[in-house]
Amino acid sequence: MSATKVSDVVRIRVAPAGDRPYEVALGEGVLGELRPLAAGRTRVAVIHPRALRTTAASVVAELRGDAGVEAHVIEVPDGEEAKQLRVAGTCWDTLGRLGFTRDDLVIGLGGGTTTDLAGYVAASWLRGVDVIQVPTTLLGMVDAAVGGKTGIDIDAGKNLVGAFHQPLAVLCDLAVLGSLPAVEVQAGLAEVVKAGFIADPRILDLLEADPTGAAHLPELVERSIRVKAEVVSGDPREAGRREILNYGHTLAHAIEKVEKFTWRHGAAVSVGLVFAAELSRRVAGLDNATAARHRDILRAIGLPVEYREDRWPQLLDAMRVDKKTRGRRLRFVVLESLGQTRAFDGAEPDLLLAVYDAAVAPGGGVHTAGA
Repeated sequence: MSATKVSDVVRIRVAPAGDRPYEVALGEGVLGELRPLAAGRTRVAVIHPRALRTTAASVVAELRGDAGVEAHVIEVPDGEEAKQLRVAGTCWDTLGRLGFTRDDLVIGLGGGTTTDLAGYVAASWLRGVDVIQVPTTLLGMVDAAVGGKTGIDIDAGKNLVGAFHQPLAVLCDLAVLGSLPAVEVQAGLAEVVKAGFIADPRILDLLEADPTGAAHLPELVERSIRVKAEVVSGDPREAGRREILNYGHTLAHAIEKVEKFTWRHGAAVSVGLVFAAELSRRVAGLDNATAARHRDILRAIGLPVEYREDRWPQLLDAMRVDKKTRGRRLRFVVLESLGQTRAFDGAEPDLLLAVYDAAVAPGGGVHTAGA
């Protein structure tokens, strides 16, 4: 993984072992790079949520400016509702009706749920067509759109159906972040915090200086993407080190399932990080100050750090079908110290309940989806 900076656009190279390398372009106005990237294609499909209908129409109009390019929009629901098998089926039916071949291109324009869906649609259509990811949320930029993980949700859990499918490119236009609601920025900052604890402590210093992230947002995005780029370049299919990116996510995904995906992903990750910090303190020797630092930073950002005490049985059941579970053994990523992680296998339910009671449900506090 390497990077260059050209004309105020930061370019971070992702080089997945055994796969083609690609660039993440980060800067204002990089959406203009879509047209040259799509040049020479016969058909392009822009998968987008309802909320970005106007932006998608502009992208299609721009792409149609090239002779011979047939550009089409495929509108999908907003939020987690997009990551359903029926929605993927509608996308496949549309690609079939349009006559999409292996030389054609899918563009995922939207937040993390849209890029997850678009990536999976591209990965499975004709066993793989090219996809360009254009994340329009902080969460999408720093996490979902980079690394080639794609997927949809099913009743059994989140992201249990999917594929590894690396994009042709990722375009992160920082201009869109200024129009995001504050709650969406907060949600994205949970993944930024995670990157700080597992790999880049400078991120934590910046957020402690300004918990809104506003003063250092371009640097926070760049640092978070660099963390993910370095990890996925060495382990593109989660055969080893890539698992560290799941720090805090085992409980987070369980919360999302129990809440029927009404919680924002970042809010659930925030609670999951506090849980993971306490588990790390008990089983991996994480010092008290670093464990407490999780809660302090997340609370200062405005993210939830507690969850309902009465939901533990449902959460435990949900964690049993987490992607990291091996057989009957629950598996977690734990932190030994800043930037030092390892896997913890075979966590006993009694230990996990004790961690939960101590860390995230001391008063049985209830937090809403918008918390």
